[in-house]
Amino acid sequence: MFYWLLKFVLIGPLMHLYNRPVVEGVENIPTDGPAIMAGNHLSFSDWLFAPLLSPRRINYLAKAEYFNTPGIKGRFQKFFFSGTGQYPIDRSGASAAEDALNAARKLLDEGRLVGLYPEGTRSPDGRLYKGKTGMARLALETGVPVIPVAVIGTNLVSPPGPFKWRRERVTIKFGAPLDFSRYEGMSGNRFVERAVTDEVMYELMRLTGQEYVDVYAHSLKKGVTPTDSQLDATRIPDSAAS
Repeated sequence: MFYWLLKFVLIGPLMHLYNRPVVEGVENIPTDGPAIMAGNHLSFSDWLFAPLLSPRRINYLAKAEYFNTPGIKGRFQKFFFSGTGQYPIDRSGASAAEDALNAARKLLDEGRLVGLYPEGTRSPDGRLYKGKTGMARLALETGVPVIPVAVIGTNLVSPPGPFKWRRERVTIKFGAPLDFSRYEGMSGNRFVERAVTDEVMYELMRLTGQEYVDVYAHSLKKGVTPTDSQLDATRIPDSAAS
């Protein structure tokens, strides 16, 4: 109930009034049943705007620190994130990626919409970065459709750094569901998982108009310098578009 209270009474109306978000493709969201909502990641506010404009609840995975921080702040964080349908995952251990997939799989088994960010972290500069294959593995194992969720403008509303919330317009585009049933039984094949990931990233690039860079965003954040050819890459390989 807290989720819907926030959406329709406490926060949602203020976001509608202040940022005037625009939505496209709501008809692409299934009325029931599970699906993976795969989005580009520009800002921490992405997970607020996409559910705001979705007729169904979207569940995201959140780092465990939001749920176990001590003190009054910690209790408020736990109440807020639990109430808005976020599920804690421990990202510090060696099994963090597997634990996240298991949590997402459980939610899908319950018939929910699960929001994932294939880039794995926020874009450092507004461009679209190479997707990790965990999302593809999950889609192949469960057989659920993948719906691309393109967010545009959230990096202007709340850019990286100290908290800001600016009066910029946001657009959310829900793309047509992607069906990967043709790869049934091929989960674990790294070439297939890369092909599925690239197809999703191609759709996100097409919907957002973002420049694509063929490196992982977290590599840039760790100080790894991409090559000139990687920086010049502005599209997914043609195989992903076919």
